[in-house]
Amino acid sequence: MNIQIGNDAYLIDQAQQIRHSVFVIEQGIPQALDDDGFDSDALHALVTDHGEAIATARLVIDEHQQAVLARVAVVKAYRGLGIAAKVVQAMLTHADKLGVTHTEVHAHEYLQHYYQQFGFRYVAPVEIVGDHQLIEMVRPYATIDAE
Repeated sequence: MNIQIGNDAYLIDQAQQIRHSVFVIEQGIPQALDDDGFDSDALHALVTDHGEAIATARLVIDEHQQAVLARVAVVKAYRGLGIAAKVVQAMLTHADKLGVTHTEVHAHEYLQHYYQQFGFRYVAPVEIVGDHQLIEMVRPYATIDAE
């Protein structure tokens, strides 16, 4: 298994194909909601297994070094193997290296406890996408207190 993080056309295309399969076909989320215009400016993680694209995630970093982790998806045949955790951790580690000050995620409500293992804290319910209630969670990065 290999994880690549970048922003080239190949990674974006592969990520979009996985997201279409998971979000649009499986979960019934309208394609227009996935096509939000951020892909070209975002970092994309692509997980491959023997050359097959099996998982993805997206990280959008703004000018204040604040990030939004989104579009975490694993193709059906590879679920339950811990791949999502590996891709989330890879993106958070990459964000750390880039100096991101905090990361936000809008996750499905049922994933609240899952994201807490990565240091995310619940903030509030946000929108409903399709039939899915999303919640906002934030992962602040440690700061050194000057005392």
